[in-house]
Amino acid sequence: MSQTPISQLFSADKPLLSVEFFPPKTDEALEALMDSVDDLAIYQPDFVSVTYGAGGSTRDRSAQACNLLREDHEYNIMPHLTCVGASRDELAQTINGLYETGYRNIMALRGDAPKDADSFVVAKDGFAHASDLVAFIKELHPDIAIGVAGYPEKHPEAPDLATDLRHLKTKVDAGASFITTQLFFDNGDLYRFLDEADKLDISVPVIPGIMPVMSLKQIKRITSMCGASLPAELEKHLNTAGDDSERVRQIGIRWATEQIQDLIEAGLPGVHLYALNRSDVATELMSAFRATAEQP
Repeated sequence: MSQTPISQLFSADKPLLSVEFFPPKTDEALEALMDSVDDLAIYQPDFVSVTYGAGGSTRDRSAQACNLLREDHEYNIMPHLTCVGASRDELAQTINGLYETGYRNIMALRGDAPKDADSFVVAKDGFAHASDLVAFIKELHPDIAIGVAGYPEKHPEAPDLATDLRHLKTKVDAGASFITTQLFFDNGDLYRFLDEADKLDISVPVIPGIMPVMSLKQIKRITSMCGASLPAELEKHLNTAGDDSERVRQIGIRWATEQIQDLIEAGLPGVHLYALNRSDVATELMSAFRATAEQP
């Protein structure tokens, strides 16, 4: 049975709610993830996405997680697909396989370099840019809804936001259906990003990505990789909490909740949660989203 293209969901008169999982590395962890997903059902996410590991690792487990989420929980799934280590023929085989089994959504990414590489390397007869992958998917199956990544504070490899937005425009012109942003902690950064994107006639829906802070050390590592920054106020609160993990968690949830409430009230088309495979975190934020989105 074919799934629903996400591009069709934006016509609904309500903001979308989505959540992202990363594939566990062991069978036991995968089973634990599937058990925890039951806790999310009450909040009825409009779709869920499943990532690859760095450099395209965990590809098989990503596919396994997608199939289990779809078959056992009947979620609308958006698998991730990257250019890393794959030729055009290999990508075509993957895309056609997804299509034949009913998937109608793909998150198209260039992908990060493997951990043992200094920079991204184009695979033999592969693609150098996400825009190339977007165009390739559209050529094979025009009815697939394609998500692409946007960076409110610019991609870490881009010299400036203007250059990064021109690259984003290329992805949209190639056939992207919507944009999901990288994490950010200051909504002002997103609003500036949207203003600049509008000047380039980037008119597809933009779904902001929200990640709650669960650990100061962890979030500093993540932000250093993706080019995001921590607001001074948030970092001050986290430093004050010190090694009190529960207090850090509460600060992270509260900050993310306030971001979500502001974004929904500002009329954004949805929110995408990077919940770090934590069902407790996901349910708290999904509850906050629903409470805000359902207000008259």
